Amino acid sequence: MRCKICGITSYADAMMAIDAGANALGFVFYEKSPRFVSLKQAKDIIDKLPPFVEKVALFVNVDAQTINTTCKEVGATLAQLHFDADATTYEELTVPHIKVIRAKSKEDILKYSDEYRLVDAYCETYGGAGKRINIEWFKGLDNSKIILAGGLDSTNVSTLKDFGFYGADVSSGVEKAKGIKDAQKVKDFIHNAR
Repeated sequence: MRCKICGITSYADAMMAIDAGANALGFVFYEKSPRFVSLKQAKDIIDKLPPFVEKVALFVNVDAQTINTTCKEVGATLAQLHFDADATTYEELTVPHIKVIRAKSKEDILKYSDEYRLVDAYCETYGGAGKRINIEWFKGLDNSKIILAGGLDSTNVSTLKDFGFYGADVSSGVEKAKGIKDAQKVKDFIHNAR
């Protein structure tokens, strides 16, 4: 299972996650998040990263132009959309992107089933709430295009192996404080996911 470590706020944490085997790093461009990074912070980190690591820019309630411009400016390779954008927004995107389903019910996880998507538990706030989704919803489904997020940590990620998810996304579950990653938790998470 591929692993994304989200909410990266420092170069040290980025390299620690890469050294632990992370496939992707997430950078939060949502100002209300405690893991928010400025364009300069993100660019300074991303500019120094080695190749073959996905650099994911996370957005909430912004327009396509903001997403396109931000990704280009900081060097992000993928945009992660944590909101229900309209069709026009998707059409105007010039950068690769992935939709996030904030699931309230089993029916929600079936949305966009023909494309790769990230599925998170629904909560009033956007991202990082650590709320776990009902794993029973995924039994018997083709989960090969789903990246699961929400309430994951090194102690429970191994329970996902039988479901055939494409990947797992973690933020608060591998932190020692908001926006600061714990090296051992990151290592354990990636080890247990695989």
